[in-house]
Amino acid sequence: MRQIVSKSTVAVLGASGATGRLVVANALEAGHDVVAVVRRAGSFTPTAGLQERIWSDVHDGDALAPALAGADIVISALGGAGSGPTTVCTDAIRTAVPAMVADGIARLIVVSAHGVLESHDGSLYCRAVWSGVGEKMQDKETMEPLIVDSGLDWTIVRPPALRDTPATGKYVVGEEIPIRLWHSIGRADLAAFLVQEAEQAQFVHRYPRIHR
Repeated sequence: MRQIVSKSTVAVLGASGATGRLVVANALEAGHDVVAVVRRAGSFTPTAGLQERIWSDVHDGDALAPALAGADIVISALGGAGSGPTTVCTDAIRTAVPAMVADGIARLIVVSAHGVLESHDGSLYCRAVWSGVGEKMQDKETMEPLIVDSGLDWTIVRPPALRDTPATGKYVVGEEIPIRLWHSIGRADLAAFLVQEAEQAQFVHRYPRIHR
């Protein structure tokens, strides 16, 4: 499988979303080439180092394969929009994993959420988030085992609540740091960490948490 190099081609799933756009911007700023995988054409203005590829149906592996061709790293910033039941994260990863394996792409970094599976620790935070967005949490719970069983060099990032705040560069990261009811992370800081992890691979086969 291809190894990560100093300049990589990063494919971003969910690139047109609030977090995904910031991942794209951070990766470009860091000097990487970026493939923005989106549902609709015209989500991005053409620019040097950026390609836009359409993946309108997360079940369609034939459409995803050419979008990932030539990528070194895949970052998924997908998340269910709106309210109600969703399986978008699970379905996307179920399609993406075999496409990555077929193309020899080893590295996968995925945004999940604190409170999923064994991190559901009964805290006030976990109870609140499951009460508020339980359908999205359930989607991530069914997504994560697909990643762990994939055979890829995965990292599953479990942030608390996401905020649309400017980048600060001031956050803590670790597998065992406590997440409290008042904790959150700005999407810009999360995006910066995702690109940093793509470059440094500090949390391979691990579940880092991140908060301000």
